[in-house]
Amino acid sequence: MAFIDYYKILGIDKNTTDAEIKKAYRKLARKYHPDLNPNDKEAEQKFKEINEANEVLSHPENRKKYDQYGADWKHSEEFEKSRQHQQSRSTNQQGGFDGFSGSGNYSDFFESMFGGRSTGGRSRTARSKGGDFNAELHLDLKDVYTTHKRELTINGKKIRLTIPAGVENGQVIKISGMGGEGLHDGPKGDLYITFTIENRTKFKLEKQNLYSNVDLDLYSSILGGEITVDTFDGKVKLKVMPGTQNGTKVKLKGKGFPMYKKEGVFGDLYITYQIVIPKNISEKEKELFEKLAKLKTT
Repeated sequence: MAFIDYYKILGIDKNTTDAEIKKAYRKLARKYHPDLNPNDKEAEQKFKEINEANEVLSHPENRKKYDQYGADWKHSEEFEKSRQHQQSRSTNQQGGFDGFSGSGNYSDFFESMFGGRSTGGRSRTARSKGGDFNAELHLDLKDVYTTHKRELTINGKKIRLTIPAGVENGQVIKISGMGGEGLHDGPKGDLYITFTIENRTKFKLEKQNLYSNVDLDLYSSILGGEITVDTFDGKVKLKVMPGTQNGTKVKLKGKGFPMYKKEGVFGDLYITYQIVIPKNISEKEKELFEKLAKLKTT
């Protein structure tokens, strides 16, 4: 089995932190993504290598195994079991078993152990699951307000993905069988997609509740009336009570964001009124305000 230097693929070294690994992966994944390099076989292969390297190095346990066993990191558990078995037998055998201090290397040992050869003439094969792949999907907040389908290209393969309404920023979903090829007819690995949700709307989102500020003119705040306000999926009319104060909050039930995988269930929308004081009033308006002021003092 040829050794693949995952650190070299990502352009980092063994002292690189987890955060730096993630940063390096994102940078290279964007650069070599098939959508940005159509019909470029070299970029496609590079993209596969980058995902494979990230799958190993971004998981602490996998990284530890890789640092210790190199190309054969996937079989570290089988190796440890075999080594313990050999060591227990060595007490009854001359010379014993001393790991890899003699000729050969890890790959030679694993090839004889799992590749169909053995010194005793018996044949053994072990099925091993393929490595997992990781990908990121960038969406706008408006995209995840409703359930919709989207076609993605992952490692040169097109995947039609149903994205449920209400998926959250940083949420990870798993697609079984879309990872790396297994060893000796073993099952394929899985694909993990991390969602990055960007909010370019005027609404603030907390859990499933939305928040927004609405300007209210002075006259409506004093006299009351009816105004039209924006919600996430359209406009609604709202009654304003006379004497509404600056900072007054109003809840619109069920006008928030959808809850993940809960059909028809929504959070609430909270509106905060901000009273707008008129500027550049006319002489007539000024005269009327002065009369009102006198009325309040009498």
